[in-house]
Formats: sequence, structure tokens, C-alpha cells
Amino acid sequence: MTSITLSYGKNGVIKKCQANGHADFSKKGTDIVCAAITILIRTAMQVLSHNEDVFLIADASSRGALSFSVEAKTESPETEAQLKCIGDFLRTGILALTKEFPENVILMEE
Repeated sequence: MTSITLSYGKNGVIKKCQANGHADFSKKGTDIVCAAITILIRTAMQVLSHNEDVFLIADASSRGALSFSVEAKTESPETEAQLKCIGDFLRTGILALTKEFPENVILMEE
């Protein structure tokens, strides 16, 4: 099972995302649930990496573990809106996976 934790700051902005474990829906390398989780999180990290107003620390160094933390360098309505949108994007996508594959994905929020 893949365990995903999303952490939020004030106004619901994303602060941290951490995914651990394998979904075990299918064999390693062909697991559509793991692929979906990876695409969601990596897309969020790619979008954030293009914003010069955020400090992003990402870790994709080992299979079965993917995480990032993000913080605004300066407070601006645009950056806050983007961080909230990324959090909403991840939450929506991961919740959809937990409903379709409840044996393979769990979401925790803090």
C-alpha cells in the first residue's frame, strides 16, 4: 500500500507531500496505481520548480519514496494561489485514487 501525507499551511497552501511504499496493485514496473501517484506528485513538483518565488526541496532518490516540501520566499497573492491550487490538485487526484483503489492507497492530511 502507498501511504501519502499532505501537509498544509495557513489558508490551505501546500507545505509538504510525502508518498511511501508500493501500491501493490500489480507487479513492480507495471503498476498503474503507482504510476498515477507518481505522475500527480511529479507534475506538482515540476510546476513548483518553475516558480522563482518558492523554495522547493524534492526527493525522488529511491523507488517507493517520493516527497517534497515547499515554502514561499515572499508573500504574494499569486504564489499563495499557486500553492493552494497545487494542494487542491494533489488532494483531488489522490482522493480519486483512494476511492477507486482503497486497498492500495491511503491519504493522510495534516
